[in-house]
Amino acid sequence: MKLVFLFVLATVFHWAFASGFSLWGMGVNMMLVFAVAFCAVLKPVCGYPAAFVCGLFLDFFGTKLFGNNAFTFTVAACVVYGLSERFDFDGIFPQMLTVFGLTFLVGALNSVLIWWFASAVVWPGLWSLLGGAVVSALLAPGVFWLVRRTLGKGAVCRQI
Repeated sequence: MKLVFLFVLATVFHWAFASGFSLWGMGVNMMLVFAVAFCAVLKPVCGYPAAFVCGLFLDFFGTKLFGNNAFTFTVAACVVYGLSERFDFDGIFPQMLTVFGLTFLVGALNSVLIWWFASAVVWPGLWSLLGGAVVSALLAPGVFWLVRRTLGKGAVCRQI
């Protein structure tokens, strides 16, 4: 139930930040920040589906290629689990660095997938992507704290 609550909260945050920062031309992807936080806190058996559902949510409301966000968020989850042995996601700097880097990875991978399957290019622009990555990275520690605080130590899928 707590994970469902966090997902609903993620959708509200995504809508608010995407709408608010679009006035300045920035693409802030709060669903990605929450997906990364889910993967950093939860075991892979729960983290991968959470990341996939976060991406799938964006696919249902997007006008681009259906399924591209679900795929790229799952790839981002693979990166987070690959980094989990090297990074301490309790620290603020690894959280911010991971979200910043994955924002670029997801943006580039989405553009390649759209180009590959739809023969079209949808590139938000470097400054939009960079601005969104910076804002997302700055908001990441708060999201990580919220996810850890809400799921607590008693969560079934919580990582050790």
